[in-house]
Formats: sequence, structure tokens, C-alpha cells
Amino acid sequence: GLAFDGDGDRLGVVTKDGEIIYPDRQLMLFAADVLSRVPGATVIYDVKSTRNLKPWIAEHGGVPMLWKTGHSLIKAKMKEEGALLAGEMSGHVFFADRFFGFDDAVYAALRLLEIVAASDRPLHELLADVPLTFSTPELRVDCPDDEKFDVVTKVLARFRPTNDVVEVDGARILFDGGWGLVRASNTQPVLVMRFEAQSEARLAEIRREVEDAVSAIRAAG
Repeated sequence: GLAFDGDGDRLGVVTKDGEIIYPDRQLMLFAADVLSRVPGATVIYDVKSTRNLKPWIAEHGGVPMLWKTGHSLIKAKMKEEGALLAGEMSGHVFFADRFFGFDDAVYAALRLLEIVAASDRPLHELLADVPLTFSTPELRVDCPDDEKFDVVTKVLARFRPTNDVVEVDGARILFDGGWGLVRASNTQPVLVMRFEAQSEARLAEIRREVEDAVSAIRAAG
């Protein structure tokens, strides 16, 4: 099943068994396809995406690049790096390979159908080799515009001494077995959070630790 958003620039995919193929996993399929023809190409993905993308892109002969969330930011970075492919967790996929470097959901759907048609395996089996992880959807927490960036700054200060933190866009805090993200939305008065881990139990632990820290920071003002 294929689904498109209102202005036709984001793609949703569901298998015959009802499994949703989230956009960061869609990007894996597109990356493997592009890299099979253009080894060494750069593939950009946003800070909300699965940690499996980095090793997947590298294993398929590409250069993985984690970058900021945002339509214009991703497109600008693609041009700067000469990247052939980029994607966001929100469903935007940008093809500069055989296309013009912008996000078009109908075109992305056709590229997906091309991949499936060329394979002897159904869609749900094409990602069977990707390690299973557990993740939350994008979580949006109301936070005034004049506070949200200060909260992120304090989250960074809280976790830098104890964790590796990716600071490309907000705070992507790395834990043993997973990660948690806290970033300020570019467009709304909200904090955006997402979590991923190797088990449901570890996911719950990471989410609780980060959310408790955010709550404590906001309560302290």
C-alpha cells in the first residue's frame, strides 16, 4: 500500500501484512539501489532516523551523513555535498539520482515499485537483514518558542558529562543499546523527541531517563 500527504511530497508505505515501512527504513531500500549503481555516493539522513542507517549505507558502499531535520536544510546539504539521495523521518525523500534533487512522493513510489519489481522477494522480505530495533514515533511536546532552545541547551549540558551526544540538531544522546533525541522544532512551539533501542525494555529505560531529565529542567525554569 502507498499513501501520499496532501501536497504529494511525503510517502507512506505498508506491506501486504499491514507492516508500516517507516521512512528511515524506506531510505535503506533506496540507498541500496542507488549504491548498487553509484558506489561511493553520499546518502544524507536526518537526526530523527534509525541508527541502522549508518552501517547499512557503509556496508553497501556509500558515505552516510547525519544532518539536521528540515526540508530546506536537507536540500542545501545535498547540493553542498553532491549527495545523490537524502531522506527525513517525516517521509520526505530527495533523489538527485536520475531526478532533480527534490522530494516528490509519486516519484519515490515509482522508485520503490521499480525495486520490488526487480527483486524475486516481496517488499516485507527486502529488509529482513536489517537488525530489529524498537522505536517510538516522533513525539511532540508543547514548549513556548522562547523556552524550547534553552531547554535543549540544558539537556546538552546535562548529558555531555555522561554520554556521547550528537549535536548536529539538538541533542541525540547515545546510550548503551539505543539513543534518545531532544530537539527544538523549526516551525512550531514544541520539543521533538524520539527514542530507539535494541529491546522494548531498553527503549522504555532510555525514554524514561531522557523525559525525566527534560521534565526536571523545565520545572527548574
